[in-house]
Amino acid sequence: MNEKVYQTGSKGYLISIVMVAVLGGLLFGYDTAVISGAEKGLQAFFIGAQDFTYTDGFHGFTASSALIGCIIGSALSGLLASKLGRKKSLVVAGILFFISALGSMYPEFLFFEKGVPTQSLLISFNIYRVIGGIGVGLASAICPMYIGEVAPSNIRGMLVSWNQFAIIFGQLVVYFVNFILLGDHTNPVMESIGEGVNKVLPGSDPWTIQTGWRYMFGSEAVPAGLFTILICFVPETPRYLVMVKQDQKALSILSKINGSTKAQQILSDIKETITVKTEKLFTYGWLCIFVGIMLSVFQQAVGINAVLYYAPRIFKDMRLDNEMVFTVIMGVVNILFTLVAIFTVEKLGRKPLLIWGSIGMAIGAMGVALSFGHPGMEFVTMISIMVYSASFMFSWGPICWVLIAEIFPNTIRGAAVAIAVAFQWIFNFIVSSTFVPMFNMHLTEGDDFGHWFTYGLYGVICVIAAIFVWKLVPETKGKTLEDMTKLWRKQK
Repeated sequence: MNEKVYQTGSKGYLISIVMVAVLGGLLFGYDTAVISGAEKGLQAFFIGAQDFTYTDGFHGFTASSALIGCIIGSALSGLLASKLGRKKSLVVAGILFFISALGSMYPEFLFFEKGVPTQSLLISFNIYRVIGGIGVGLASAICPMYIGEVAPSNIRGMLVSWNQFAIIFGQLVVYFVNFILLGDHTNPVMESIGEGVNKVLPGSDPWTIQTGWRYMFGSEAVPAGLFTILICFVPETPRYLVMVKQDQKALSILSKINGSTKAQQILSDIKETITVKTEKLFTYGWLCIFVGIMLSVFQQAVGINAVLYYAPRIFKDMRLDNEMVFTVIMGVVNILFTLVAIFTVEKLGRKPLLIWGSIGMAIGAMGVALSFGHPGMEFVTMISIMVYSASFMFSWGPICWVLIAEIFPNTIRGAAVAIAVAFQWIFNFIVSSTFVPMFNMHLTEGDDFGHWFTYGLYGVICVIAAIFVWKLVPETKGKTLEDMTKLWRKQK
């Protein structure tokens, strides 16, 4: 290390390890959004099964089965992060992503005849999706934790926000990949024949039904393999190293990032707050845990993932000609507004972005509720969905992860983050699995009750979220992770 780097630290070193870590966020986004392009072909494939009837209920579970793994993975993340360390836990996540990608592409592997849909094959497919979900759950909790623990306090919010950018970028990448793979082929056309049962209409593209969805799931193996290899070359976080009594290694990494003088001060602060390896979860009071959990709950309860997962179907219901094109456009908008958060979070702070984002989402959701399904108002509906999605992307999308990585004291961070993120995936599953039934509700035949009720409900939740942030969430801008120990001790 040259003298200048020794004194001031290396931004290049910091950026390189953060960029590798955010690949986990990209895989998180890729894995959760790949279903949006593949689900129609997958549904048509299993409708052809002879040994059981593939109903809407089966399809709803299959489309969201990865979320069960996400709940498991996030719940295990605290234990793995504490026992294996942050780095090794991310290696495990990468391996799970890779296995899931190949298994979802070819669920017949070893045990089943290729191309023959059966109930046993459906179970096999869902097992592979759950395995990928466990990887997502681990990455969703540990990637922001890793970045938060290596980043200097003055740019921590911005760097953790890059993880959300990677999530949205991963979703955008898979929208493009699905669009390119689909090419000149078309999604199958299905018709309801009652009681949650559908049939595939004659003339539907057989390539999409037999092959297209396989390529979409299998494409994830490329970024998954890259992430698994690269994560082996990043260091463990200094805060974890101090917790396991490897102070010299921690000091070396802190020096590379912050410079030698500041590294000594940071190491001293870490050692002061980590008096024991772990403390009881409620050592700093119930409010600390409650705030972390409710941040996660609101991030999902505002309904954003119902839009992201079912975007092609929503645009199709709006009678737009090419739903995949509009899905890609929404992905680009999401990327641009995530950048807004990245470049303003250290100037404006966490709370203002969350409050204004909640208000913007409420306006967008109410716009969808009032316009959806009305002839001549398709443009209003589309703009409202874009406002709703964009408002999430500069607020609850990145800032929730920033706060979850920041607000918990060092000695309970692993367990507290695991609990908070587990609640996030539980509510993700609830929102995703209830969206279609709510959206299709009717009080009388042919009315639009489900449309305005669903988005009206999301709008109300957005308003409640804004009030919650205003009243209970602490501002963490400019504070060190060690400052959070002092903050919550005062609040007990």
